[in-house]
Amino acid sequence: MNYQDVNAETIDRWVKEGWEWGKPVDHETLVQAQKGDWDILLTPTKPVPKDWLGDLKGKKVLGLASGGGQQMPILSAAGAKCTVLDYSDQQLESERLVAEREGYDIEIVKADMTKPLPFEDGAFDLVIQPVANCYIAELQGMFNEVARVLAPGGAFLMGFDNGINYFFADEKETEVVNIMPFNPLKNPDQMAQLEKDDSGVQFSHSLEEEIGGQLKAGLTLTDLYEDTNGEGHLHELHIPTFVATRCVKKG
Repeated sequence: MNYQDVNAETIDRWVKEGWEWGKPVDHETLVQAQKGDWDILLTPTKPVPKDWLGDLKGKKVLGLASGGGQQMPILSAAGAKCTVLDYSDQQLESERLVAEREGYDIEIVKADMTKPLPFEDGAFDLVIQPVANCYIAELQGMFNEVARVLAPGGAFLMGFDNGINYFFADEKETEVVNIMPFNPLKNPDQMAQLEKDDSGVQFSHSLEEEIGGQLKAGLTLTDLYEDTNGEGHLHELHIPTFVATRCVKKG
C-alpha cells in the first residue's frame, strides 16, 4: 500500500470519528451565504479575504483536496459552479449529502492530487486548496497541474503548514526534536511518531517548495497571510504556523 492510500483510509476514519475538517456546513450557513453573508477557511482560524475570491457568480471553481462539505457548499451558494476532487470517500460523501440536502449541482471526482488532474487545460477560474499538501511528499507536480487547469487570469488560493508544527514530537509543543524536513518515508523515527498518534503519513515543506514551487509553475504571487493553530502552546504564544497564498495565472 502506498502512503496516499494510507492517508485516504486515515482521513476516512477521522471523519467517522468527528474530525473538525470533515463536518459539513449546516443549512442556515448556506441560507446566509445566499444572502451574501459568508466566508471560508483555508487555514485554522482566519477567513479568506473576500477580494481574493471576487465575484463568484458563474465562476468555475475546483476544490482541490477540498472534500468535507465546507468550502464547496458555501461557494456554490455564492453562485460558483463547483467541482471537488478528493481521495477520501467519506469527505466526498459529505459533499454529496450537502448537495442533495440543499439542491445544488456539484461535480464530485475521486482522484489523487499527486497524479495528473483529470481536467482539460484552462478548465477553472479558481482553484482552492485548504491545508492538504502536508499529506503529499512532492509538491511541484501538483503546482504544475494547478497552473495547467487554471484559465488565464485565474487564481489559486492555498493554505499550508509552514513546517513549525513538525519540530515537535508531542502535543506540548515545547521541545524541538525533529530533523527537518519531516519526511517519514526517509526517517523511521518520524514514521513511528505519526503511527503512535494516528496521524497518517505527513510531510513538512519549506517556503521554497510552497511559494517557490508556485512561482516555478508560472504563477504570480499577489498576496499572503499567516495564521496560528487556533489552540495549543504555539497558538498561545501567537506563533504563526500556517500561511495562505493567492497566486494568479497571467493572461
